[in-house]
Amino acid sequence: MAKPGLSAAVLLLLLGFLSVSSVRADTLLSAPLNVTIRDIEVNSAVVTWEILEGDPVIGFAITQQKKDVRMLRFIQEVNTTTRSCALWDLDEDTEYIVHVQSISMGGSSPPSEPVLFRTPKESEKMASKSPDEVTMEEVGQAAQLRAGELIIIVVVLIMWAGVIALFCRQYDIIKDNEPNNNKDKAKNSSECSTPEHPQGGLLRSNV
Repeated sequence: MAKPGLSAAVLLLLLGFLSVSSVRADTLLSAPLNVTIRDIEVNSAVVTWEILEGDPVIGFAITQQKKDVRMLRFIQEVNTTTRSCALWDLDEDTEYIVHVQSISMGGSSPPSEPVLFRTPKESEKMASKSPDEVTMEEVGQAAQLRAGELIIIVVVLIMWAGVIALFCRQYDIIKDNEPNNNKDKAKNSSECSTPEHPQGGLLRSNV
């Protein structure tokens, strides 16, 4: 006959095992699905994926690796529901391998199936762009140039207005002082002139 204490201990161990198993089942995540690379540029790309409905996902982790190179780049973000991530600072004409993992409160999911992509060359990207195609970056640069030119024009106009205003002020001062200068000249000329004496006259004295 089993002892009561031993039976209670076995029951507690069984309940603990069942609770741990249920927690693991609740927190076990599936690997992300439909991992896709889009918007591939010379130095950047965007990776997107999907998750199974009901998975308690709170973030993601991405491993990025050059093909035939062991060095990895690890990107992780939590407290987010996004299903995409930008890959930056890539090398042109280079093959990359990408894995995506989902993150929950209980840990990480298995990695997704590897996705391989290649960045284009700069010359290929420029050749594929039509002459009439204008990117948002080029539009932004053109807007900055126009804004800089407009600022320069406004500054030059303000300087010219200041010069014209200063010239007009000096001209008014000169015009106001001109009558006073004429009066001073006339006064000086009268003071410097010699008195006139009658010519051909005889000086007579009273005897």
